[in-house]
Amino acid sequence: MSPVRIRSPAPNSFVGQALGLRGALSPAQFYMKQLLALALLSASLALAQYTMQPAGTPPADLAPAFASALQQQGVKILGTGGSVYCEVWFRTKVASGPKSTDDAVTLSIPQGALLGVIRFPGPAQDRRGQSLKAGTYTLRYSQYPVNGDHQGVAPQRDFGVLVRASDDADPSATPGFDALVALSAKASGTPHPAVLSIWNSVSDKFPNFSKQNDHDWVLDTKVGDVPISIILVGKVEA
Repeated sequence: MSPVRIRSPAPNSFVGQALGLRGALSPAQFYMKQLLALALLSASLALAQYTMQPAGTPPADLAPAFASALQQQGVKILGTGGSVYCEVWFRTKVASGPKSTDDAVTLSIPQGALLGVIRFPGPAQDRRGQSLKAGTYTLRYSQYPVNGDHQGVAPQRDFGVLVRASDDADPSATPGFDALVALSAKASGTPHPAVLSIWNSVSDKFPNFSKQNDHDWVLDTKVGDVPISIILVGKVEA
């Protein structure tokens, strides 16, 4: 009589998936895998050293209406080993908005105004630590609402909102807060917008790229004639 052969179960565990084995993941396992991937990305970003180089002209696949509104010389941020983390191009000019009476608002730029375009060739993170897919995004101006939900996020209320370029149709548009958040949520894949921290720059050198605090990498640049600082790498620590 031939021995009975008992087949091993299919590698359906999270460990099996992490090792590249085939098999379907349960929703809980998929969520855990996503958390692990995000944690690994956060750790790699925190440990990396970054430098700045010229990026050349805006992306060739960017809509002409956007490309013509941008400075023709962008900046490129390189990570460890010379890999490109992001490339960014800012507007040649930006409209001026009313000066706020709130000291936490450092920039006089209209709500929803286009600031520039940023391209991530690989996975990235916003200021909240939310994962961003590789691709091209527009960057628009907004302010955190004063409702108690954003205390401790940043000293200033100014921030840049990321929108997938494919979802942004008009560089001259100035969408309201709710409409802009809804557009940006498509980029983050969460109920929260994808954001980068910005404020009025007091640097005497533009562009300038430096590490500030323990984990933030800040670009000082100008949007038209407006000097701004923007954290391109680094998530807010709780």
